[in-house]
Amino acid sequence: MKVSQKKTATKYRILSFMFNHGITSKGELARELGFSMPTVLSSVNEMIEQGLIVDAGEMDSNGGRRARMLEVQKDYCYSIGVDITANHIGMVLMNLGGEILKQERVREKFKPDMTYCSQLAERIQRFYCDEVKAEQILGVGVSLPGIINEKEQLLAKSHALKLENYSLKMMEQLIPFPVYFENDANAAMKAENPGVLENVIYLSLNNTLGGAICVNGELYTGEYRKAAEFGHVILHPNGKTCYCGKQGCSDAYCAASVLTQNGKETLDAFMERVGKDEDTDARWQEYLKNLAMLISNLRMVFDTDIILGGEVGAYLPEYMVELGELLLRYNLFDGDISYVRNCVCKREASAVGVARHFFEEFIANV
Repeated sequence: MKVSQKKTATKYRILSFMFNHGITSKGELARELGFSMPTVLSSVNEMIEQGLIVDAGEMDSNGGRRARMLEVQKDYCYSIGVDITANHIGMVLMNLGGEILKQERVREKFKPDMTYCSQLAERIQRFYCDEVKAEQILGVGVSLPGIINEKEQLLAKSHALKLENYSLKMMEQLIPFPVYFENDANAAMKAENPGVLENVIYLSLNNTLGGAICVNGELYTGEYRKAAEFGHVILHPNGKTCYCGKQGCSDAYCAASVLTQNGKETLDAFMERVGKDEDTDARWQEYLKNLAMLISNLRMVFDTDIILGGEVGAYLPEYMVELGELLLRYNLFDGDISYVRNCVCKREASAVGVARHFFEEFIANV
């Protein structure tokens, strides 16, 4: 490897570590990445001169000279994430430090026409214009519920949006930035930082149920990008009819729409009644029972940690004892539920995850 290529690779690994782990020190970079201190000093100093890294003050010390903390220059660049669902648009504006500067969620029924795409582009323009300059934005990531054919820029299949082979090129052309499209559950997994997690399953408990698989820090999408369709695993043969047309799919029992009665009320309103209303409690207990069944099945297949994300996932931390008791009934191979994790990103996870794409791309090309 040429000297210039080696330096570029070193800078990439350092900046990637800082992007994923936050504030650090030169000593920690050397230890964690296996670099010599002179190598770290050379690359860090070069990126400080570029304005990519800044001094973040002194670290706490029990004695002796205090190490200096380092962090990425947060306002060096920005990215926008957009999550499109059948009835909503969620947006986030993020900086290079991974901070959400602004977020917005509006009710907007999806329509596969030019008017919808034009209005989306205008909405994005209004969203960022008072916060940052256009030239500071790396790109716009768009997450959608369905199978994305990235090469052909197609939404190959989306039961939620009732589309098949829908071209995304018109949307891409109307948005005045580089655009990246991703499946909503895969995007949500990225919000959990798969580069740190290594091997994990993500269960997206939104209005429709999806999932993602992370192997060795990379998303596993399957040969035809159809992996992790956990919402259409049969949970109860000959059970409730799923929106996909099959009977007994886990989506019909574990999606957020089960609790909101397909949008007749908000999830916030439902969860507010838990513990106060007998009918609500019965529905919640039935939901947890089915969720425990699904989690147990996934654990049996993948034998790895499982993150509970999505709208329902944001509420689950205070119900983990109840869920855990149910899990132990269905899973006799694990003596505890330490493999079940609560999501870190509790709101607009898909938008956050798809926005990260442009930062990862930027870091790879520093």
